[in-house]
Formats: sequence, structure tokens, C-alpha cells
Amino acid sequence: MMISRVSAESKKRLLLGVTGGVAAYKAAELARLLAQDGMDVHTMMTQAACRFVGPVTFQSLTGHTVYTDLWDANTTQNMAHINLSRSADMILVAPASADFIAKLAHGSADDLLTTVCLARDCPLMIAPAMNRQMWENPATQRNISLLRQDGIKIIGPASGEQACGEIGMGRMLEAAELAQAVQAAIYATALLQDKNVLITAGPTFEAIDAVRGITNRSSGKMGYAIARTAAEAGAAVTLISGPVCLVPPDVDKFIPVVSAEDMLRAVQTEIAQTDIFISVAAVADYRVAHVNQQKIKKSAGNLALELIPNPDILTFVSGLPKPPFCVGFAAETENLEKNAAIKRRKKNVPLLVANLAQHAIGSDESELILFDDTGQHILPKASKMQQARHLIKHIHRLYSQQQ
Repeated sequence: MMISRVSAESKKRLLLGVTGGVAAYKAAELARLLAQDGMDVHTMMTQAACRFVGPVTFQSLTGHTVYTDLWDANTTQNMAHINLSRSADMILVAPASADFIAKLAHGSADDLLTTVCLARDCPLMIAPAMNRQMWENPATQRNISLLRQDGIKIIGPASGEQACGEIGMGRMLEAAELAQAVQAAIYATALLQDKNVLITAGPTFEAIDAVRGITNRSSGKMGYAIARTAAEAGAAVTLISGPVCLVPPDVDKFIPVVSAEDMLRAVQTEIAQTDIFISVAAVADYRVAHVNQQKIKKSAGNLALELIPNPDILTFVSGLPKPPFCVGFAAETENLEKNAAIKRRKKNVPLLVANLAQHAIGSDESELILFDDTGQHILPKASKMQQARHLIKHIHRLYSQQQ
């Protein structure tokens, strides 16, 4: 049996531009999220931005020197306005002030950030942030229209309470929303273009009475990461999720469920149009035979519950007359390789993804082993977003071979 260790891919490089505005604090959180997900983030700040957040903050979060001065004589920044953009996969300016937007729209280049943007040879995205009246001003709207004509992607703003106390359009998107938009743009591929991908994620909750229940420990992070990366790869994604404390990713269809039977019904409804089924959910193996509609009162005696097996959703899908390409997950606490191999044969799936539950549950990182017909493929410990991108590429290879 072949055992391969998948090498880490080169990191995507983002230039993060920060202009003057209260929303600059969100840019610091954005830098942290992107760096956490394995992106190489380099920061450029205007002089106004430095009055809101210090450069040392971004240096600490990204591990890289922060660029602030077009006229810095440091040899490492020689021709910085040219060199910085040449090695970048994308530039994001967040927050983008009304002043910066005006300069960019009219080709002004009087500081490092505007000069780099003008000299770039990579995609540019901006996240506007300003007072609602500044955003609604005809001059700002003309400038935004010019930038769109120039092929610059505008993300946001949102409506909400602003630092000045007013409420309206102009608030910069939250860091998590921006991170998702950046990742969707910078990692976009056509690997699964025109494919329908159905994913289950999170735990299920099986009621005992009106307030109690049985569940599995699952944060849903892996399933949600796979949903996001499948969408990045061009797929039409349907995500069926048990109860988790996560914001749903930007997918074509999101279906919240509670119990295993709820999840099975949702899968049965969606499966006919599915090309690839990825069963990530930690479905409870058992449910209570008789659910009490009222709260069971505590007593001094023991309480006996009769548990009956829940439906096996992955086995149901893989056993269909014409099943989609099926991917299963196995979270084990011991004998990982042996138990995963047995589960793959039992479920009759072409690919099974396994990890140690005690290392993965609730964590932002994991180590995975992929089991397929060619052997085992080890994905060394990395963020779940990075692992999801590796997995989507592996699924694409196997799926393509079967067509």
C-alpha cells in the first residue's frame, strides 16, 4: 500500500492596504484571520492610518515589516512601489477612505499605497468605509463607478451604526466577511465548475425530553471550510448543517437541521441532483426510542433510556443505484488507520478522510489521512481551510478519473 505525505503548497501573498479611519481596527483582525488560514500578509499603511492603529500591531500579527513611506531609503524597500505588487497575488485596501477612493479613481499617486495600486499587475479589491453622507455624495459615487469600470472589485460597504453616531450606508464589512471574500477571490479555481456538491456538517441533536438531548462533539468548522472551498472551486454547493455556532458560508443553498432524521430527509430531497456528496457531519449513532414531550423531573433513582440506531446517511447514499461520488469522514480516538480502513470498506466509498477526534474537535487546525484505492495520503497539520483546499483538489483528481 502506498503512503504519501502531501507537501505544503506555497502560500498566497496578499498586500493589505490600510487607510485612515476608525475601521482600521477591523483590518488588524482581518490580517490575523488571513494569516491564521495560511496566507502571507504584507501591510501598507498611509500616514493617516498610522494615527488610528500602529504599524507594530500589523507587524506582530503578520510577522512582516509594515510599509508606510514612499521615500524610505531602506535598501529592502528599493523601488517598493514596483516590487511589492510584483510578488502579490492580490491587493486589498481595507478600509478604503473617500480620499483614497478619489485618488485611485483619478490616477493620483502621492504616497506609497496609491503608487503601488497604480503600478500593480495583480487584482485589486477595496472595502469602503466612511460616513454615510460621504458615501452618498455624488462625487464618491462617481468615483466608485469609475473604479468598477476599471475592473476594481468593490466589497461593501454595509449599513449600520457608525463611529460618528449616525446610522446608514458606509460601515466597513466585518473582518470575517472580508476574509471570506478575499479567500474566495484569491483561491478561485474552476476545478468543480458546473458540479453540484452536497455537504453535511456539524453534529446532530437527538431529543430526550423537552430540554435535554444526545449529541456529538463537533464544531462544524471542517464541514464549513469544505463548503467554502468547494464554492471557491466553482461548484454549486448545498450545505446541510446541524446546530453549530458558526456563520453560514456563502453557498448556493443552506439547510439547517437538528436531528439525524432531519438530516436524512434533507439529503434525500437534494441527492438526485448531486455529483459529489461529502459526509462531514458527526451524526449521532443513536436516538431515544421514546421522547418525553415534557421535562423529565429529577428523582433519587436511576433513569433508564432505550436507545435505537439512527439511520446511516452515508451508507444510504453510497448504496443508491447510481450514487454520486461519495466522501466519508472518520473521527477516531485509537487505531486510526485500522478503523478508518474498515469503515471505508463498510461504507463502500472511494475516499475516506480520517483524523484523531481528540486533536481535531473544536480546533482550527487538524492533521488528516486520506484513504483511497491508491493507499494513504497524509496531510500534515495545518488550518482547516488549508486542509479543505487540499481535500477539494484530491476529490477533483479522483472524481475526474471516474468520469
